[in-house]
Amino acid sequence: MNPYIMSILMCNLALGTIITAASYHWFLAWVGLELNTLAIIPILAKHHHPRATEAATKYFIIQATASSIILFSSIINAWHTGTWDITQLTTQPAPTMLLIALTMKLGLAPMHFWLPEVMQGTDTTTAFIIATWQKLPP
Repeated sequence: MNPYIMSILMCNLALGTIITAASYHWFLAWVGLELNTLAIIPILAKHHHPRATEAATKYFIIQATASSIILFSSIINAWHTGTWDITQLTTQPAPTMLLIALTMKLGLAPMHFWLPEVMQGTDTTTAFIIATWQKLPP
């Protein structure tokens, strides 16, 4: 992969983490998580091997599902509370759905079914990024 493209993708990873960590609004947190996910997909698929393509596809599907659950729980919370503030997570279905989505994004048990397969399909550096940096924003 071109070093310029790789540096842009790494900057997007950092930017997505910063946006998510600094946001007080559910939509901005979701945008940061999506930017982080979309920056790691080309890094996962940079090796033209069927296992790398399979790992990138599995990662994208799981992360997109978890992101949609996060967005849905924030919409439910905003509908009940009338605000998009992250600190106002009070209605009962929203925190449970958010917890499920974050465990999917982080790869925590019992939602860790995707993590070993994705790790096996990548190289060591990319697996290190997935195991460490990708766990910071959620």
